[in-house]
Amino acid sequence: MLKYPELPLHNNASELEVRQRVRKRDVSFGPRTEDGVHAWDTFATLAETAKKLGVSFYRYLHDRISDDNQIPPLADLIMKHAKDLDLGWSFSSTPNY
Repeated sequence: MLKYPELPLHNNASELEVRQRVRKRDVSFGPRTEDGVHAWDTFATLAETAKKLGVSFYRYLHDRISDDNQIPPLADLIMKHAKDLDLGWSFSSTPNY
């Protein structure tokens, strides 16, 4: 019996995401400074999170920069999405083993 059955049995999605980052780094020769590394990683993470939540990354950035705040924070969307999918149910339940 799986301890956390709602988690995928493989990490192929994570591996593919890392591959995309490495290919971009190879093509552009990567960021030049530590601040560049941090900015690149931050924006890549935001873009991928927005994509997974079905939110346009460019609309999200515009919403935040313009201070319109029409799009909820990504953290709120993640919590709603996880609740809709009932993720984490096995973490809060009593183990049956």
